[in-house]
Amino acid sequence: MPVYNERATLAEIIQRVQNVPLDKEIIIVDNVSSDGTREDLQAMIERGEAGAEDSFHSIRVVLQSENRGKGASVRRALELSRGEWIIVQDADLEYDPRDYLRLFEAALRPKRPLDAVFGTRLGRGSAARQKQPRTAFFYGRIGLSVIFRVLYGAPLSDVATCYKLMRREFAQSLRLQSDGFDLDFEIAAKVARARKKGARIGEIPISYAPRTELEGKKIRAVHDGALAVWALLKFRFS
Repeated sequence: MPVYNERATLAEIIQRVQNVPLDKEIIIVDNVSSDGTREDLQAMIERGEAGAEDSFHSIRVVLQSENRGKGASVRRALELSRGEWIIVQDADLEYDPRDYLRLFEAALRPKRPLDAVFGTRLGRGSAARQKQPRTAFFYGRIGLSVIFRVLYGAPLSDVATCYKLMRREFAQSLRLQSDGFDLDFEIAAKVARARKKGARIGEIPISYAPRTELEGKKIRAVHDGALAVWALLKFRFS
């Protein structure tokens, strides 16, 4: 769980993740928050509600000394993870952790278990797609997914989704490099390339409640969209 200035929603999202009936560890990586998030995390450690990054507590906290970006936080957590599966959980309330169960159901199907399952917000006719406001972010998601399918030929409708459930060993084998929001597109690109070598991937609809920039959304439609396109091109031809 990468966090940066998420004090308003952090306690709620931690509780929602804890409520999911799965055996899990939560690794929270703070990117030098300045709104009190960092102090709240430190207080959790002091009260025994969380542990340091090298502990065996069910919630571990990493307090980074510099803000290197969301991607760097995810990669740090991946290095520290101990479970069989990993999934990134944003610290806002856009994604619903109850969808973990549906993602696992798809991943562990008896006849053809998968290495990765993407949660799509853009499935045709899905409630998540219908409820999204038609903003630059919505059309950007669609455009990036079209570019992705053209470049990689993988049957995924939402390349920018946060929910990408992966086997830990498979995720670590991708050798991720990106530090920013472009990590999502590096993951998708490398998963698509792994699919051509036999990796099994799938996709299911998930719920989604997008927030606005006024509510704290940090992605910038034009700037981060351009970085996403560059990432898709770079990892396709590198």
